[in-house]
Amino acid sequence: MKHILIPTDFSVNSWNAIKYATCLFNYDQCTFYILHVDDLSNSDINGNSILVMPSSQKNSAQEKLDRLFRQITQLTSNKSHRFIALRDYGNFIDVVKKTVKEKKIDLIVMGTKGASSLKATIFGSNTSSVITKVPCNVLAIPENTEIKRPNKIGFPTDFNLFYTYPILNSLTEILQISNATLDVVYITQSIPNFTNSQLINQVYLYEYLKEIFTDSHNFKNIQGTDVRETILNYITENRVEMLTLVAKNLNLFQQLFFNNPIEQLSYHISVPLLVMHE
Repeated sequence: MKHILIPTDFSVNSWNAIKYATCLFNYDQCTFYILHVDDLSNSDINGNSILVMPSSQKNSAQEKLDRLFRQITQLTSNKSHRFIALRDYGNFIDVVKKTVKEKKIDLIVMGTKGASSLKATIFGSNTSSVITKVPCNVLAIPENTEIKRPNKIGFPTDFNLFYTYPILNSLTEILQISNATLDVVYITQSIPNFTNSQLINQVYLYEYLKEIFTDSHNFKNIQGTDVRETILNYITENRVEMLTLVAKNLNLFQQLFFNNPIEQLSYHISVPLLVMHE
């Protein structure tokens, strides 16, 4: 059984994350933990003192959770899907880390302020913090993502990392769940000139995919001077419906998402992004 965490702030973006997750795992046995994290100031306890909160303020989040769960019951009739509401207080990242550990979470699904076009937007601060600070696979869902299983998944890589079992297992799972074709994409400014280490990693990945997904994967070398723009063009031209990256691949990750002096995490992509952790 998959254990999936979906944080919610009751926004349209977080509702999209719930819809996408239930669609993606429609035929799988899953427990979905729907987590709302409130400010510590809204809890009954502040430090060592007991606060008496106005009942309307105290119950508003619970009422929203109840309303959300009524929506969820209309969203899916899959008997193998179980939904559990979680409500906690405090620092969002600390609560997510604790929940991932306690509930043995396999995947975090989060809605983002994605791109309605190919214009750059900024990841919500919570999503970017989860991706960079929580050691768990994260699936970020832009606000205008079509709710469907992806038919093609792009995997940009520079072949500088050895593909460990957790990474290969994550790739295998998403391909089996979606039945999608995988494009392994290497971006180069000229004719590829791989180091010995890159060649070893490339061959290892090729042999693995050839054995497991013989007819549903491709290796592509794409020339482009700007990694970010090249990826955007590749997504559009090839009708890619999900992108996946290895979180540890910092060089490629920074080229795609860190593009200004203050290093804000910019999301230029209008398709879901799966960030895989080891």
